[in-house]
Amino acid sequence: MTNWGFLGAGSIARTSLAPAVHRHAGSALHTVASHSPDRARALGPKTVTRDYARVVEDDAVDVVYICLHNSAHAQWAIRALEAGKHVLCEKPLGLTAEETHEMARTATRCGRLLVEAVWNRWHPRTRDVERFLAEGVIGEVREVIAEFHGDVPAEDNYRWDPALGGGALLDVGCYAVSAALAAFSWQPPRAVHADLFVDRPGQADARVDTVLAFRGGVARVGAAFTRRQRQRLEIRGSEGWIRAGQDAFTAGARPVQLWVNSSGATRNHTYSAVDPYQLMVAEVSSAVAGDPAYLVPLEQSLAVAEALQGIRRAASASKRTQDQHRRTSDAMSESSKGSGA
Repeated sequence: MTNWGFLGAGSIARTSLAPAVHRHAGSALHTVASHSPDRARALGPKTVTRDYARVVEDDAVDVVYICLHNSAHAQWAIRALEAGKHVLCEKPLGLTAEETHEMARTATRCGRLLVEAVWNRWHPRTRDVERFLAEGVIGEVREVIAEFHGDVPAEDNYRWDPALGGGALLDVGCYAVSAALAAFSWQPPRAVHADLFVDRPGQADARVDTVLAFRGGVARVGAAFTRRQRQRLEIRGSEGWIRAGQDAFTAGARPVQLWVNSSGATRNHTYSAVDPYQLMVAEVSSAVAGDPAYLVPLEQSLAVAEALQGIRRAASASKRTQDQHRRTSDAMSESSKGSGA
């Protein structure tokens, strides 16, 4: 039996992870730590506490699941790993590539699992996309279009707070960036152009548009908080293409499709409704027990972290250039007025 301890009792824990643990015959929800004991109790654990440290130090806990705001991930993941716990941590693992590498080094040093909870990676359709790419079904990848426009968070949601790791790039963009990297065999992009857009001063980014240039092709990636959900994944190769149907990154609750065109012939793959969270919990529990299991490789999580940081840097450089052009234009305009031109 794998005993789970949760740090946080928010919506994902309530709607997805706690039910997945309860449904898995080889797992038990041992304890939940939350500032709201009522929300913690609602998850159905054996014990409840307000103290996160009690969870990571509890000898009965095998796996710590971290579903706190993004800026708390690294601190508590490292503390749990050093306490001898395996860790399943919500995406993104760290706020920066440096944080993520520190978490990975700690997991290696402590001999414990550190798994990013990018739940869509356990969906059979996602697994098939990665398999088709590995098999070269569509030849050499030339272009990827990956877009994830998610719901607008509530005004008081941490996703609007840059200090807490908010923003569309980290919240929904990580799915699209991951898909782009997977299509290009997880190689780092050679060049990045990006623009981040903020709706209000002091808020985290509400939208990002980026182009990632790889050896042999490009990926056009978009992410946003919008009032109309849109998810799109198309991968175009020298010998065909792959296109995900509805819910390109959030498949699970209903049947979904995948179209694969290879050498002129198109096949439609249909996938029944499935709970990827339950698949994730089952695989992590198997790995903890020492049994064969599929886990998202940590080096791929590190690749995503590096790419996300590269996008932020490119966006900052783009903004500085735009600001400089605007100042130059304003100066020229004032000069023209002064000269009577």
